[in-house]
Amino acid sequence: MKTLLLIFVSVFLAELGDKTQLATLLFATDHSLSRTSVFVAAAAALVLSTLLAVVGGDLLGRVISPSALQVVAALGFIAIGVWMLVHARV
Repeated sequence: MKTLLLIFVSVFLAELGDKTQLATLLFATDHSLSRTSVFVAAAAALVLSTLLAVVGGDLLGRVISPSALQVVAALGFIAIGVWMLVHARV
């Protein structure tokens, strides 16, 4: 149960305020759309993208060590952060 809670909290915090959530928020502002339809469509899209991530992670984990994948992901996030800092218009 502790692992599930860790996964839930990590994904929940990562999703707060991201472009997916903002897009869903914008769809919800359209009064010609049902709020239920927006919720169901967005939830289905997130479930499908999560399924692809789990299947892809499982396949990658069979050929590349999880620690190597973690290093690659961390370096990718650092590279994106540096790129954003370099191109920031403050």
